[in-house]
Amino acid sequence: MAVNRRLLAASIGAALAISVAGGWAVARTSGDSEDVTYDSAVVEQIPSIGTNAQVSGDPLPDVMLVDNEGNDVPLLSLTGTPMVINFWYSTCGPCKTELSSFGAVHADLGDQIRFIGVNPYDDPDVNISFAAERGVHYELYRDPDGVYGRAVGIMTAPVTLFIAADGTIVRQTGVLDEDELRRYTNELLA
Repeated sequence: MAVNRRLLAASIGAALAISVAGGWAVARTSGDSEDVTYDSAVVEQIPSIGTNAQVSGDPLPDVMLVDNEGNDVPLLSLTGTPMVINFWYSTCGPCKTELSSFGAVHADLGDQIRFIGVNPYDDPDVNISFAAERGVHYELYRDPDGVYGRAVGIMTAPVTLFIAADGTIVRQTGVLDEDELRRYTNELLA
C-alpha cells in the first residue's frame, strides 16, 4: 500500500512537471506575441495563441445585432462605407484600455469611416455609459446571443475587424493602441 501511494505521488509530480515544462515551451515557441496594456499602464508580452478564427478576406457575415433599444439590426445593412467593428465588453481589461483610442480616432475619422462597437455581455445602460466614459460616441450594438461572435470565430476579446465598403473583412486584430488603430484605418482609406 505504501509503495502504491509513493508511486501515485511520484506519477502526479512527474505529470505536473511535464505539464509546466510543456506549457512553458509552447509559450516560448508560439511565434507572435502582443503587447497588452492594463489599467495600471504596465505593458507585458503575452504569447499569441491564435484562438480567434482568421477571417481576413472573408465577407462580413449576414447576422443580426441588437441596438440599445432592443431592435434587430442586420449587420450587412451597415455596409457601404469602410467600417471598423470593435468587439468589447466592460469587464475585459484590454477592452477598457483601448476604448479611449477608438474614441479619439473616431473623433478624427468618423466622417470617413463608420465605427461600430459590438458588446456581447453588457446591458444597454452599461454598454452606453461605459463607452461614453471612455470617449466613445459612435454606434453601439449588442450581441446578446453570441451570433456575431460565433459567425466571425471570436474566442477572446477584444477583436477588431476592418471592413472594406463592399463588406469584405480586410484585417482582424486583437488589442490595439492608438497608433496602430490610426495606421490600420489610414490603410483602410487608401
